[in-house]
This record gives sequence, C-alpha cells and structure tokens, in this order.
Amino acid sequence: MPEEVPGLLERLAEVPDPRDPRGVRHALAVVLALAACAVLAGATSLLAVGEWIADAPPQVLEQLGVQPDPVLPRRLVPAEATVRRLLARIDGDALDRAVGGWLADRRPESSGLRGLSVDGKSLRGAAKARGRKVHLLAALEHTSGLVLAQLDVGEKTGETTCFQPLLDTVADLAGTVVTSDALHTQREHAGYLLGRRAHYIAIVKGNQKKLRKQLKSMPWTEIPLQGRTRDSDHGRSEIRRIKVATVSNLLFPGARQAVQIKRRRTDRKTGKATIATIYAVTSLTAEQATPPQLAKLIRDHWKIEALHHVRDTTFAEDASQLGPGTLPGPWRPGATSP
Repeated sequence: MPEEVPGLLERLAEVPDPRDPRGVRHALAVVLALAACAVLAGATSLLAVGEWIADAPPQVLEQLGVQPDPVLPRRLVPAEATVRRLLARIDGDALDRAVGGWLADRRPESSGLRGLSVDGKSLRGAAKARGRKVHLLAALEHTSGLVLAQLDVGEKTGETTCFQPLLDTVADLAGTVVTSDALHTQREHAGYLLGRRAHYIAIVKGNQKKLRKQLKSMPWTEIPLQGRTRDSDHGRSEIRRIKVATVSNLLFPGARQAVQIKRRRTDRKTGKATIATIYAVTSLTAEQATPPQLAKLIRDHWKIEALHHVRDTTFAEDASQLGPGTLPGPWRPGATSP
C-alpha cells in the first residue's frame, strides 16, 4: 500500500551505507526498497531484480523515492550492476533488523496471549564460502504471521547461541509467550526471557534428561483430561489430549506449570496409527493460561513451518544455488518474507 512506503523507507534508512558518500546517486534505502519489491513481485535472481527495476511504472518509482533524471523525462533508476555491488556490501543482519522493525510497526493490536515462535531453517541449495550452508534463525508472531526478527547463524555458532541476540532485536517482549522446539529448552534462555518479562513454553526432550525424568514421574494418571482436539491435514488425522499441573519444584527456572500432550496420528490412506507423548514446561501460571490456551500456543508454534513453506515455494530458497559471486550473502529472501 502506498501509505506504508514512507515507513518502510524510514526503516531501511537505518541500514548502514557502506559507500563513500561522495558521488552517491541512489539512496541505499531506495535501492533496498526496489530490490524488495522486485523479489515480492517474483524476481528470483539479481538479473530479474534489475529487469523489474528497469520496467517499473513511473508511479511506483515515485512512491519508492526514486529521483527524477535531471536531463531526461524519466526516473533515475539504479542499474543491475549497481544493485549487485551494493547488496554484496551491506550488513545482512542490519537489513533483517530494519525489516523486522517495520513489520513490528505494522502488527495489529492483540487482546489475548501473544505467541512468538523461534525456529531455524537451512537453505539446502545455497552455500557460503567453504561450502557452509546458509542457516537462518527467525522469530515469527503466531497471530499475524509476521517475521519480527531474523539472524544468519554463523559457521562457528549454533542456533542456541543466537537465541538471545535474535530476540534482543525485538523491542518489547513483555507479556509475549515465546515458543520453540526442544533445542532451545535451555536454562539460560528461560532466565533471559524472564528477565525481559516474557513467558516461555519449552518442549522437554532428551537434552534435559533430569527435567524430563521429573516430568515423566509425575502422577499423570491421577490428573484429569483438560482438553482434546482433532485435526485432519496432510493425509492424516490427529487427536491431541492435554493435561496440565501446577508445579513449584521443577529443575527449570520459573516453571509454573507442567504439560503432558498425548498425540495420536492416523494415516488416512494406510490406517497406521502412531502415538507420542510430549512434555513441556511453562512460566505461565494457571491464572494466566488455561489448558486449551496452552494447547493452542503449542500447536500455533508450528505456524513457523508455513513460513518455511512460503520461502521454499514462493521464494524458492531451497532450490537456490546462489552463493558467493552470484547472490550477495547479506541479501536473503527471508528478509522480505511475510
């Protein structure tokens, strides 16, 4: 929408410009906005980005802040080579922060519990120097589906070390319920979220053996069933049953409730059924979140898989084999994903 362009340009202006200011013909924010629009319009290569910019209607160029040519009756657009060189030099994480900030500015007001999923994804086709796969860690809001933050997980680090730096870029976490898979069930993560007045729902698996043992030994047979849902999707039906208990002595910072979910999946084609028991802990008290609300937050965490699907199908990230010398490392299609 035209009325949103000024806010986008304002945010993109926060990305540091690596160029010498002398002789700059195209503002960095304008070049980034043009490239983002080209990607959203379906461009999957820098050549296609350059072609989209060259063919963009004058009214679009005007909205995006492209300056008039001082001699000819047209707008002065950057050439594909200019876009390529510039994107190769910008700070990709700064770009992600700018776009995440713009998306956060646009998110609607929420009256209930606000969930935020944290999850990572490797781009299987793309590689950086020495063959390292590009791996992105993102934070996606459950309700709106907006990506509020994203980081490139470095070669010598992992997702767990990027968890806090990722969420540091989200301005206000107070009252937000952060959900993640078992990889991020870490005491340090829980302490960080509590320090920012946020809440967590942490899935407990083998990486927290003592905590999982505590949860499994709880008297679940004596706790009544507190919720049941049924879903059908992807050729299978699924029944999920939830039990929740208030706790005070678990080996995890700030844990106030323990959760057990029994999940039964049936393949509708073969009739084969599988049953799994999932354990989780949360800092939310019984007064702050009911069992159905907890079940929804846990289920909604996997909305981030929809983001991965959009990246794979719309932006063709997994199919991309672009790397050094072809696509700038910092320019990640996910930066403009919904």
